[in-house]
Amino acid sequence: MSTIVAISTAPGIGGIGIIRMSGEESFNILSKIFVPKNQGEIENYKIKYGKIINSSTKEEIDEVLVSYFIAPKSYTTENMCEINSHGGIVIMNKILEECLKNGAELAEPGEFTKRAFLNGRIDLSQAEAVIDIINAKSNIEAKASMNQLRGSLSQKINKIKEKIISIMVGIEASIDYPEYDVPEVTSEDVRTKIKEILKELKELENSFDDGKIIREGIKTVIIGTPNAGKSSLLNAILD
Repeated sequence: MSTIVAISTAPGIGGIGIIRMSGEESFNILSKIFVPKNQGEIENYKIKYGKIINSSTKEEIDEVLVSYFIAPKSYTTENMCEINSHGGIVIMNKILEECLKNGAELAEPGEFTKRAFLNGRIDLSQAEAVIDIINAKSNIEAKASMNQLRGSLSQKINKIKEKIISIMVGIEASIDYPEYDVPEVTSEDVRTKIKEILKELKELENSFDDGKIIREGIKTVIIGTPNAGKSSLLNAILD
């Protein structure tokens, strides 16, 4: 895969801006534009202080802190670095241009998370949870998204999958190896276990509606005659 780069902080002006780069050539590209104050080997999960320079003119662009993440112990499982610069859009764009000039490609929206998914770092439900955390509008929504990112949904699905595989293994063993001392699987046993699995799947399906309410809220209209107390009720609800 190519080495990708993007500004990871929201557009605008702030104290800090982050330019993230991921791919096999990340550290090589960084070495052409970053002059650390203290030279030395790259260490995982370490931060180096230094300056970003124009690779052609050697002109200093900004003072920065650079975080290093060595494959496979990174968000994407690739070599990654994050350049923490001042948050001016001009400065961030200059640093981005230097990365692009020296071999990186501009990342598509969500491409870092896409790579984390494709490289097996997270599964699909966890990838979906990332955008839910970013878009969370309440503490409850953020908490639910974090649980999903930690793999709560995946764990439930995998447990159900294991139960189904266990039933299939038992049936196949009874059919293919009747001469061995394998516990016989009866139709009644299979029906009971499948009913339990269907119940779990139904509970999982019903949880979708709860999650939708947490994520999107409930559209509610307060109606009544003039001076009936509609505004007072709304103010009480909102505390």
